[in-house]
Amino acid sequence: MEAAPLPVSLTNSKLIYDALKECDIGLVSALPETWLVHLIRLADDDPEMILVRLAKEEEGVGISAGANFAGVKSAMLMQNHGFLASINGIVSFAHLYKIPLLMLISYRGTFGERDPWQTQGGNVTEPLLRALAIPYSFLDAGESVKKRIRQAQRLAESSLQPVALLLMRDLMWEE
Repeated sequence: MEAAPLPVSLTNSKLIYDALKECDIGLVSALPETWLVHLIRLADDDPEMILVRLAKEEEGVGISAGANFAGVKSAMLMQNHGFLASINGIVSFAHLYKIPLLMLISYRGTFGERDPWQTQGGNVTEPLLRALAIPYSFLDAGESVKKRIRQAQRLAESSLQPVALLLMRDLMWEE
C-alpha cells in the first residue's frame, strides 16, 4: 500500500524559496522536516544554492556565521523544536558576535496541530523568541511572503542579529 502524499504546499514553498533567492541567499542549512520538505528539495535541486544538511540544528548557527564571514547570505530552515535545540549557539555565538541570522521556523504545535508531541514546542516558541529579544514575524499568507522575507533579511543585516520568520500552518499545509 502506497502512503498518501503529505499535504505540504508546494506552491507556497516555491514562493518562499523564490523570495529567499531574490534576497541573494546563497546557502541554506536544514534537517529533514515535514513542512520543509519542498524547500529542502528546491535547494538541493538548485545548482546556484548551497544546501548544508545538518546533524543537529545548532550546527546551522556556525554554518551561517561562516557563510557570513565569507560574504554569502544564508538562511536556517528548522522546526520550532530545532530552534529550541539551537538556543545555545544563537545566544553564545550569533548574539555575542553580531551575526545576521535569518531563521525560517516551521511553527508546529499551534492551532490545528494533530501531533501531541509538537504541542509543547508550540507553547514556548514565541515566549522564547521574546525572551531572547529576537524580532519575529509570521509567514501565514502567500501574498505577504516576498515582502516579509525581504524585510526580515534586511533587519538581520542592518541590526547584525538573529531574526525569525514563523512558517504558519495556513501557509505550509493544504488541508
